[in-house]
Amino acid sequence: MLRVEFHEDSRGRLSSLFARGHVEYALEAEDVICAAASAILQTAWLGLQEHLSIGVEAERSPGLLRLRWGEDGRASREAQAVLGTARLAIEILARQYPENIAVSTARD
Repeated sequence: MLRVEFHEDSRGRLSSLFARGHVEYALEAEDVICAAASAILQTAWLGLQEHLSIGVEAERSPGLLRLRWGEDGRASREAQAVLGTARLAIEILARQYPENIAVSTARD
């Protein structure tokens, strides 16, 4: 199962995300649900860095993605829109595939 945890700071702003595990919907090379989740999260990362010039502390390895951004990303309405859209997309996938994806929100 893929578990995605979005973190909010004390002001309710998205501050980091942690994804671990595998969707296991199909064989690794054919798992379109895993590919969709990965594309959503990595596109948010790319959007923060390349379009909004928000620094992102990242760790990525097979079955793991951890992203954290500083105050500039927390204070930016554009960054929060990118991240909120990614969270919404992951939540929709999780509703469609509840046996494969779990989403949660935690406070930092």
